[in-house]
Amino acid sequence: MNVQELERQMMNERGLSVSSALPVLMRKVYTWMALALCITAVTAYGVATSPLLMQAIFTNKLLFWGLLIGEIGLVVWLSSQLHKLSLGTATLLFALYSAVNGATLSIIFVAYSMSVIAQTFLVTAGTFGTMAAYGYFTKSDLTSWGKLLFMALIGLILASVVNIFLGNGMLDLIISYVGVLVFVGLTAYDSQKIKQMLFTQEYADEGAQKLALMGALTLYLDFVNLFLYLLRIFGRRD
Repeated sequence: MNVQELERQMMNERGLSVSSALPVLMRKVYTWMALALCITAVTAYGVATSPLLMQAIFTNKLLFWGLLIGEIGLVVWLSSQLHKLSLGTATLLFALYSAVNGATLSIIFVAYSMSVIAQTFLVTAGTFGTMAAYGYFTKSDLTSWGKLLFMALIGLILASVVNIFLGNGMLDLIISYVGVLVFVGLTAYDSQKIKQMLFTQEYADEGAQKLALMGALTLYLDFVNLFLYLLRIFGRRD
């Protein structure tokens, strides 16, 4: 066997290693994401059905803003320190974030009926699944979407902040539709990005699984935000 044949064989073997690791890592991405969504949903419903907890969170501004700032800080810290954390610690922090997010989202059970929430969840799941599959299987390069979607997201955040003071109903509806479009696009873009990132991992070791966990967090955020923007739209029809 000459050197070129040996190199070709080694490349083939590496390709097989990558191919076998990718399905395992992608399953972990969606398993962790699904578990996080379950934690959020159970926590949100549990808090919403507890008058004491609802009163404690939503009548105490210090506690409420503390939870909001805490969950933002937790995501930023987890993202920046992931490489230093063990997989177990990172997983626990992800679960903690999901629970805190569920506590702050419990207000939706007061603001909207169960039928609207259930309908919105089903539409979100279908839309998310379709766009995630598109991002994963398409042969088109979605890299160019990234900058456009990021700029749209910044604009969306600024418009939302401005409308807090304006209280314009029409602007709020426009923001909601734009938000849906942004997170529909981000779902496909992030799905492809996660696939490409995990495809470079030769083995499903701890380092690769931490990347899968970060992918799960990214898609979790896409799902939750898509759900909330759709809820604002469907809630108007209730």
